[in-house]
Amino acid sequence: MARTKEFNEDQALDKAIEIFWHKGYNGTSAQDLVTHLGLSRSSLYDTFGDKQKLFSKALRRYQKQGQDYVKNLLDESEDIKATLTVIFKQAVLESLEDRITKGCFMVNSSVELAMHDEEIAKIVNDNRATMQDIFLKAVTKGQEAGKISTKQDARTLARFIFNNYTGIRVLARSGEKDKQAYDDILKAMFSLF
Repeated sequence: MARTKEFNEDQALDKAIEIFWHKGYNGTSAQDLVTHLGLSRSSLYDTFGDKQKLFSKALRRYQKQGQDYVKNLLDESEDIKATLTVIFKQAVLESLEDRITKGCFMVNSSVELAMHDEEIAKIVNDNRATMQDIFLKAVTKGQEAGKISTKQDARTLARFIFNNYTGIRVLARSGEKDKQAYDDILKAMFSLF
């Protein structure tokens, strides 16, 4: 008779996100995973397969959580520009409060692995396309409501917004702690729409 899992798979994935996010894929050992997730090697591998599969599942979970958060805020928004401001200010706050300069798990994974791993490249590219579509829908809604300038094409602005959102996360990863630097970026960005 098969043994029943004695752990919550989603909680284990959240712990995997933490360790991979902090140490990167290559910096995380099998022992790090066993210790951090609190699972035996057999439970870990029986449930998730190998390290690469666990990493992919963790990255997809992180991707869905981030996309859902941004999408829900923008879908419910009556003032897209104000909501984008909230989203970006939250990203800045997280960056300033990040004691270990971990940046963004998706961005980190893109830089570390996407050039060498087709599956990770697909996750990263799918994330970019989905986030740009989320921003496109929001910008279009904002333009139709007269809250966002129509000087730029909606798709162009969506790409610009995504690029800046990613850029803030890269800046955080580099250790930038000067709030004025982030404020300057946001001021310049929002002046364009």
